[in-house]
Amino acid sequence: MTQTVDAPDVGALLERHRRELTGYCYRLLGGAADADDAVQETMLRAWRAYDRFEGRSSLRSWLYRIATNVCFDHLGSSKRRERPMGLGGPQPAEIENFGETLPEERWVEPVADDAVLPREGDPADMAVGRESVRLAFVAALQHLPPRQRAVLVLREVLRWSAAETATLLDTTVASVNSALQRARATLGAKALDRDEERWGTVDDELLGRYLDAFERYDMDALVRLLHQDAVLNMPPYTLWVTGPSEIARWMLGPGAGCRGSRCLPVRANGSIAFGQYRCAPDGGWRPWGLVVLEDDGAGHVTGITTFLDTATWFPRFGLPDHLPAEHAYDAAPVAQRA
Repeated sequence: MTQTVDAPDVGALLERHRRELTGYCYRLLGGAADADDAVQETMLRAWRAYDRFEGRSSLRSWLYRIATNVCFDHLGSSKRRERPMGLGGPQPAEIENFGETLPEERWVEPVADDAVLPREGDPADMAVGRESVRLAFVAALQHLPPRQRAVLVLREVLRWSAAETATLLDTTVASVNSALQRARATLGAKALDRDEERWGTVDDELLGRYLDAFERYDMDALVRLLHQDAVLNMPPYTLWVTGPSEIARWMLGPGAGCRGSRCLPVRANGSIAFGQYRCAPDGGWRPWGLVVLEDDGAGHVTGITTFLDTATWFPRFGLPDHLPAEHAYDAAPVAQRA
């Protein structure tokens, strides 16, 4: 006999799964707002159907089934999200034109760690979780067909068995294993390998050194922190430049307006990140971009992605809309403030 649960209790039961469902939908969809919408639709469908949920599976599995179907519906009508590096070759540092401006639904978007990652748990699982929301990984996932995408996330990230995954997707274990093999091959071609011993680490020391060099606009110090293949990009523009010397030339040329910026650390995509503020004409500093730094796990920055839609991203990350004139970055409390 199905136990009756009062409506407020149903809401509380569903809410316990919001964070992990948001992480799942974000990996599948590549957009933070899309993930929020998908989870909200999942909660609504679950609320309406709860009286017909007979406990033949766990509540968690049932919610994942609903969320998967919601995401599949969305992916059937949307274009693939990309990063600038997937749309063409790099530009020279001197270029003044930032390239084509694409709508937000074309870009892989940033997401706050607190929205998609657990605060505690098995260290190995948490490391895999952080790696699987990094911008490069999420962008690579977008190249997989929806079902392969779901299989890979369920099997490799969430550690579901092949049988559990097959049940959720109404398919066979053989089909799941085949989809996983094809998905791994596609991701392997994207050169996403990192040193597994450093998986999931968030290098606050590297962030402190980067912000110190950036706020002083010391290009020599900043270049020393960059990997030889580092890239700089700025959605919603298609512009990107690559290589430490080119990045420095860009920052001293078209990007020179960043000189004198101030920064506030945050956590985004399992990576080190910060809100960047440029000098305001009336004093203090105004929002300029949310910057996500990718690293190689060995003390070098491999990617600098600045998301320029501050009206969207600063509120999502709890960043203020203005910094007073007396603000100065202090490297000491990075971990606490992030």
